[in-house]
Amino acid sequence: MDLAQPVGELKGIGPKTTEILKKYGIRTVRDFFYNLPRDYENFSAPISIADMRPGKVVIRGKIDRISTRRAKRRNLSITEGVICDGTGSVKVVWFNQSYRAKQFDPAREYYFMGSFELKNGRYSLISPSAALVSDIDPSVGLNPIYVAHGALKSNDFKRLINNSRDRFAQIPDLLPTVEPGKRKDALFNVHFPSSIESVQKSREYLAYEELFELILAAKLNRQENEKLKALPLKFKLDSIQDFLKVLPFALTGAQKRAAWDIFQDLEKDTPMNRLLQGDVGSGKTMVAALSAYQAIIDGAQVALLAPTAILATQHYEGLHKLLTQFGIKVILLTGATKHKVELKKDIADGRINFVIGTHALLTDDTEFKNLGLVIIDEQHRFGVEQRQKLALKSPRGLAPHLLAMTATPIPRSLQLTIFGDLDVSILNELPKGRRPITTHILQGIEVKSRLYPQIQETIKNGQQVYWVCKAIDDDARSETTSVKSRAAKLKTLFPKMNIEFLHGRMKPGEKDEIMARFSRGEIQILVSTTVIEVGVDVPNATLMIIENAESYGLAQLHQLRGRVGRGNKASACYLLTSDDMQPSRRLRELEKSTDGFHLAEVDLKLRGPGEIYGALQHGALDLRIATLSDTKLIHRAQNDVSNFLQAPENMLKYKELMQGITKYQQITTLN
Repeated sequence: MDLAQPVGELKGIGPKTTEILKKYGIRTVRDFFYNLPRDYENFSAPISIADMRPGKVVIRGKIDRISTRRAKRRNLSITEGVICDGTGSVKVVWFNQSYRAKQFDPAREYYFMGSFELKNGRYSLISPSAALVSDIDPSVGLNPIYVAHGALKSNDFKRLINNSRDRFAQIPDLLPTVEPGKRKDALFNVHFPSSIESVQKSREYLAYEELFELILAAKLNRQENEKLKALPLKFKLDSIQDFLKVLPFALTGAQKRAAWDIFQDLEKDTPMNRLLQGDVGSGKTMVAALSAYQAIIDGAQVALLAPTAILATQHYEGLHKLLTQFGIKVILLTGATKHKVELKKDIADGRINFVIGTHALLTDDTEFKNLGLVIIDEQHRFGVEQRQKLALKSPRGLAPHLLAMTATPIPRSLQLTIFGDLDVSILNELPKGRRPITTHILQGIEVKSRLYPQIQETIKNGQQVYWVCKAIDDDARSETTSVKSRAAKLKTLFPKMNIEFLHGRMKPGEKDEIMARFSRGEIQILVSTTVIEVGVDVPNATLMIIENAESYGLAQLHQLRGRVGRGNKASACYLLTSDDMQPSRRLRELEKSTDGFHLAEVDLKLRGPGEIYGALQHGALDLRIATLSDTKLIHRAQNDVSNFLQAPENMLKYKELMQGITKYQQITTLN
């Protein structure tokens, strides 16, 4: 069977369903079979209604008298019915699931799994899941649950998978390192489980398969990079020492180590492919300045690509002031830059040494005479094609050296697998004078009693405040306060303060103007979405408030917190949470630690690699099963990949494998 066939070739999948599946990335037969259950319900031991006790229960029965009504509260529908099993009856209630009213046939039996609890003075079964008894193998009792995609619910996927049940036997093997038939058996068992044990073994194989593909892609990227040629840029000790003498501060040990790694890479005739990662405020820009300086004094041009005009401007202002002392010509190139034609001619003629800019650097008419080093700040903000387009501007068939920077700490296990043998430098020390940010979780009345006085004190001291909200506009279905509403409420509470809001739907010029005004101190409280996660340094901002903190990932919370504490003033971060639940472990970890690398490891364990990697790179990692904390499986896959690469003929023999790793190659490369 050809797994690359369109999904519409499968039984029961017509044009309408095909279009729905395409919207969610399911385009081929392979995508369809790898759309794995997210969980399993166990209906193997139902109890009678007469024996029900408060808590989670599984019962078997028929449903009757089911109907939906609107509640007095807006946008809330209540679907109610009665379940009977011969021993008694129980009321069942679903909220905002009006489709349930048409789901059940009163003549057929169903399994129901939900919470039996006291509601409005009466015990009811609250929002249970349901499955036809005839659909569940009584000897197994397991019901796969699939993620709903638009109009396609879990039961729809079950039906579609069942239509293709006989096709599983035709699934070809993928990997060379396992016994024949392992893949088809594993896929069959996760969709049609015979026991929890069979599911676990099958998922272990599929996790190994994912890791094998990922590690193979990373190693192939390394091999491809080593075939490229670059202009060697010589290390000149005297010049570097002169540069260091003009700095008003001493480099940290981590900065010195990272700079030395880069200097050694730049001397090679293969392109540097290095990731410089460091916590917010760890001094990545100064390491980039040293790298650019070495490249320029040996005759090369340097380009620094930033994701926003205001961030590019910040880099330009600092680096221009520093490097012009040595006769280096530095320019800023953004969409708003004037006299672009003349500037681009100077770049093409080599009269400009260092170009700092945004996407304007990527246009076809931006040409370099001798581009030797490309620096990309917050490299995850750029797609693979954009990064490669800049790399192709190096002349004479040579590839430029590449230094990518990220403020999102990457767990060690993620480095080893996703980036393979990629060179990584870590800045894990803060410059002297930086004071750690104190973090506090606040709930309920504490917001008024502790936070509002803190805001007044901060503004009184001439400092500034960030307030982060989840939503841009109000939504009647949610209790989340929007940016606009929060700004309006704060203006009522603090009428003498200058308060503005910022969000991602604003025009780029508007966003840049507001951030520029905040940077100049003209705005005292900036209410924003996470658009400020990567932004300019505002040393005068010392208070960060994150509303609905539970709804953010640990890595993102750490990034947001890092927007304050940029100067030498004491800074604080307040995490606001609902007062009807205990703060989660990730909030407690954030409250205790300011070490981004420790928090990244915690985040990996709590949330998995997809969430973390989504913050690092365009193109989601999307590991369905593998966990990067399984070091034994990673080690096995690494060894098997190394053996696979010893035989070049494998590239031709395992065609599906080689085609399938293309997406991983794209998202695991920097060059």
